[in-house]
Amino acid sequence: MSQSLAERAVEVLTTADGRAKTALSLRHVADWTAARAAGTPLPVGTATPPQNPARPAKPELLSPRDVPRRGPGSPEGRVALLHAVAHIELNAVDLHWDIIARFTDTPMPLGFYDDWVKAAGEESKHFNLICDCLEAMGSHYGALAAHALMWRAAEDTATDLMGRLAVVPMVLEARGLDVTPAMIEVFRKAGDQGAIAALETIYAEEVGHVAYGSKWFNFLCGRDNIDPKDEFHRLVRLYFHSTLKPPFNEEKRAEAGLPPDFYWPLTESAP
Repeated sequence: MSQSLAERAVEVLTTADGRAKTALSLRHVADWTAARAAGTPLPVGTATPPQNPARPAKPELLSPRDVPRRGPGSPEGRVALLHAVAHIELNAVDLHWDIIARFTDTPMPLGFYDDWVKAAGEESKHFNLICDCLEAMGSHYGALAAHALMWRAAEDTATDLMGRLAVVPMVLEARGLDVTPAMIEVFRKAGDQGAIAALETIYAEEVGHVAYGSKWFNFLCGRDNIDPKDEFHRLVRLYFHSTLKPPFNEEKRAEAGLPPDFYWPLTESAP
């Protein structure tokens, strides 16, 4: 019997090396996509994902306040910026496979799995693109410290699919839409065409990942007859340990199905 999608997700989550993880991820994406195109979808199945994904020995993971800050005006600063992006993208690969494996007890249409498999494939590509940029600059993923905060959202929402959708794609990935244009500008000033191309690819495709979060969050709210805006505010205040910080990329957020009345009220602490 063929390996289920959930089992494949756990295989990615338990692979430590970044390049090996993304190669395996892309192979499973291709298998799922081919089976769907042939009209014979792989079974979703069930599996037990690890509490934390396997990680390489480097980078060293620190508290965010202990990660050294480097200004983006220098070559070292641009390496540090790309290293941080690579770390985010590798975490995103795991987050998207984790949502596939962890919540199989919630009945969802096959389209839910189509979206997150596609997103996992794109995040795998993004990690590889940024690693290529780092290597072109004489560095590599793991050369610098990174922060250990990324997986906290996954741990906090490990038993709450709607909470996961609210915090990961609709808050954390939406933040990427806000900050990526300024990052692209840093590399435009430096004349680094490879980094510009990689970041522009990420920027274009992250809109879709936020949109998948919004789509399936609204789907679950509709199925349970819950007001999506009120529920989004409740879940973000429950699981996200900060307020949201403007400025917001309102145009790209709207394109992803996030209206301003979802996120602006979360810039203030709950009354």
